[in-house]
Amino acid sequence: QVQLVESGGGLVQAGGSLRLSCAASARTFSSYTMGWFRRAPGKEREFVAVISWTSNRQYYADSVKGRSTISRDNTKNTVYLQMNSLKPEDTAVYYCAATYRRVPVVGEEYDYWGQGTQVTVSS
Repeated sequence: QVQLVESGGGLVQAGGSLRLSCAASARTFSSYTMGWFRRAPGKEREFVAVISWTSNRQYYADSVKGRSTISRDNTKNTVYLQMNSLKPEDTAVYYCAATYRRVPVVGEEYDYWGQGTQVTVSS
């Protein structure tokens, strides 16, 4: 079992930045591919970013590409999502997820999920 706990969400003005963190309980954290997803009010969950266990592969949704960076620190069992130039449409609950599969971009291929952290971007 893997427990994931997100933090770092909050209220920010448009154009601002936030860094989300996701701490994992797994002793084998470095073996997991880690992803970030989000769910906006009234919308389906959508992929945001994914990073391989070695960090050599990273993929982003078009909606955040160029504004966000996913990274991980395997010594701290933590994955991060740095989000810059935030827009009101980035408002959502952000979830991190873990999988042994190779950099999937669909939520159904992830095995473990955190509880989420709310990001609200005001205009």
